[in-house]
Amino acid sequence: MTGAGIAVIALLALLLFGTGFLLGRTARPVRTSDVGTPVEHATFETLHTASLAAPPLRSGLTEESARRSARRLRSLLGTDALCLTDRDRVLVWDGEGDHHGKDVMEQVEGLLASGRDTAFHSDCGDLDCTLRWAVAVPLTVDHRVLGTLVAYAPRESAVLARAAGEVARWVCVQLELAELDRSRTQIVEAEIKALRAQISPHFIFNSLAAIASFVRTDPERARELLLEFADFTRYSFRRHGEFTTLADELHSIDQYLALVRARFGARLSVTLQVAPEVLPVSLPFLCLQPLVENAVKHGLEGAVTLPRPHGPVRAVDAPIRVTISALDAGAEAEVVIEDDGTGMDPERLRRILRGEGGASAGIGLLNVDERLRQVYGDDYGLVIETGVGAGMKITLRLPKYRAGVHGS
Repeated sequence: MTGAGIAVIALLALLLFGTGFLLGRTARPVRTSDVGTPVEHATFETLHTASLAAPPLRSGLTEESARRSARRLRSLLGTDALCLTDRDRVLVWDGEGDHHGKDVMEQVEGLLASGRDTAFHSDCGDLDCTLRWAVAVPLTVDHRVLGTLVAYAPRESAVLARAAGEVARWVCVQLELAELDRSRTQIVEAEIKALRAQISPHFIFNSLAAIASFVRTDPERARELLLEFADFTRYSFRRHGEFTTLADELHSIDQYLALVRARFGARLSVTLQVAPEVLPVSLPFLCLQPLVENAVKHGLEGAVTLPRPHGPVRAVDAPIRVTISALDAGAEAEVVIEDDGTGMDPERLRRILRGEGGASAGIGLLNVDERLRQVYGDDYGLVIETGVGAGMKITLRLPKYRAGVHGS
């Protein structure tokens, strides 16, 4: 049996193995002594080779990913030479006969246009060259041809043609996963941009005005506030990292509150309770800050005269109390942000969390709720208790460890 034939059998075995796994079948443990026949040995060699080729391809079809995966792909096919291209050029040639590389793009031109497999004779003038025949297969993602995989052999081979098609389809799956990763990153970046846009120009203007008011009367206070403002904006508009730590997020919140206190003075009372053991916990970037800003906005800046459920009418300039706690809850950290501000009609809150609140209404609440669910699952969305004139209490839980979630 030829190397290409064994590789094809191994590929088919790999597909059957994957199908059985997806259907939930339980395979018996494999002992070293079980791997005895050539087919069994080829199967596990194929699994190992595929696992080594996959990571580079998860970064997309680039010259670097092609270079790092080509040798593994050629090993899967058991062919003399393999070439990967994008739509414009050869990305890598692996194996003998690299002088054929200058003709590849012309030979796959029709394939790039039609998206159909093609086979051709190499018409090589070198009598010592063994590469006389090739099969080219498109690499497609979402019906777009991104490039080609071209396998070379000494003679026509239906086995190689079928094997090249299977390997190319496996490569396409990896490239689709790379596209999904990029799309997810773009969505996260768009969500963070939306949160950054929520940092109101009025807040920035009012913060600078408050700082300016201390320049003559208390220059040292003005200097401290200016440094707080610089650090707050630097953190909020940083360019890297999808995640942060609870310690960094709380530090940014403290800077934000310092700027608010400079403007409102004694009207704002903040109680902070944090368990030291939860400070290293990672969470999505700009996750808590919008919730605190929401408490302040609907308390101090958005205060109106409203009847209290158990007390006198609330004055517009009445003090607002905000409580922030981050406590240890076993395998999780529990964060609670509570204020005694104006609150919100529960039905309006439900509309906001359904995305029906309008272009700007509750963007922070909706954004944070969606991001928490995307990262941790639907069990980790915001829990909000509120009522008109009854303030608001927001609770969220953060797993202390979740794969892929690391603060930067």
